[in-house]
Amino acid sequence: MTANWTVNSWRGKPIGQVPEYPDQAKLDATEATLRAFPPLVFAGEARNLKARLARVAEGKAFLMQGGDCAESFAEFHADNIRDTFKVLLQMATVLTFAGSCPIVKVGRMAGQFAKPRSAPTETIDDVELPSYRGDIINGIEFDAERRKPDPDRLVKAYNQAAATLNLLRAFAQGGFADLHQVNRWNLDFVADSPQGAQYAEMSERIDESLAFMEACGLTGDAVPQLRETEFYTSHEALLLWYEEALIRQDSLTGDWYDCSAHMLWIGDRTRQADSAHVEFLRGVKNPIGIKCGPTSDPDTLLKLIDTLNPENEAGRMTLISRMGSDNVHEHLPGLIRAIDREGKTVVWSCDPMHGNTIKAQTGYKTRPFDRILTEVRRFFEVHEAEGSYAGGIHIEMTGQDVTECIGGAQAISDEALSERYHTHCDPRLNASQSLELSFMIADFLKNRRIGNGKRIAAAS
Repeated sequence: MTANWTVNSWRGKPIGQVPEYPDQAKLDATEATLRAFPPLVFAGEARNLKARLARVAEGKAFLMQGGDCAESFAEFHADNIRDTFKVLLQMATVLTFAGSCPIVKVGRMAGQFAKPRSAPTETIDDVELPSYRGDIINGIEFDAERRKPDPDRLVKAYNQAAATLNLLRAFAQGGFADLHQVNRWNLDFVADSPQGAQYAEMSERIDESLAFMEACGLTGDAVPQLRETEFYTSHEALLLWYEEALIRQDSLTGDWYDCSAHMLWIGDRTRQADSAHVEFLRGVKNPIGIKCGPTSDPDTLLKLIDTLNPENEAGRMTLISRMGSDNVHEHLPGLIRAIDREGKTVVWSCDPMHGNTIKAQTGYKTRPFDRILTEVRRFFEVHEAEGSYAGGIHIEMTGQDVTECIGGAQAISDEALSERYHTHCDPRLNASQSLELSFMIADFLKNRRIGNGKRIAAAS
């Protein structure tokens, strides 16, 4: 048991990025309701993910984490879940094929409802209201009543997360993820793009390989990995009333797990060592992520890791770099050197989204795709130079045909943003852009694999 930690010890710590609920009694009643609900995920699943992430930390696998910036109640639909899952399967297949290594698939799904905000209020036409903090807290409509934090939304978020998880498990284990279906994952609006053509060519090569394997007796019945996949969920542990209500004690180990998701992370705005969010997560045994931005100090980061992972357990800690394309070379090497110097076992992942947000001339918040590609490229370059392992990618994306990030092979312009700008919060990559990014990362993984092979051959 973590020293001096209880499931609610976070309540005595400084807390930021949370709402003020006007009706405390209603919030208390909602928490009691959630505590009686079944867990969304299970301790054994979280342990399995930790074991997979330990392989990533060893340089023997790669983490792919992606999904919505903020899940919404209005866009909740089975087709949207299916299409996002399709794109994640496509990306994982591209990376597996190129890197010849296992891909650990983690979705920003079934719980990513709360969002940190740069300001607690928003003003439009001299009217000031609380900022929209995600559908689990309040409504996006600029209306005084809708912007009030409402505890009933916690229960609605739980129900939506449960339904999403049910569908994801069916997709992952029920035949949808069968590699023989690799050609069917290509979405219609992507199929005619350069990425769609490249993916189709790769799919044909996979089909040929599967046919050869079947001729040798290696079928989906004999090798379950050919017809099903492991898929895990994650979100930022921001709304701690919701997170605490879903803590459960594992009957096998006696350890505590946050059963709202397999993996939780701490954002760039809530990673203070004495914060409520750090206090909460130090006591649960899930895999944990920390967002690391340009303001991250190596010594402070090391102290934070000591707090969250005092036993230096492999697979427990993922450091998610979100520097912005112009800051990678300046700020990332110092963090890597500090982690290496102290012998910390971590997964290094790259979030190329949050540091590259701009306001387009048309007024829309957007992210230039070339900056996203540049940050990923520099992330790999820095790790190569430092002799460390670039182990993952963390992106905000969707399977919908949205126009939210400018650029890419589709050449989405500022003027085109208004055509299909559907996000409730931050701009997301669409399926075509996500696939384009995965092919670029695949080149890095392939070159690293070839380079490692040459080094091994030379050494022998």
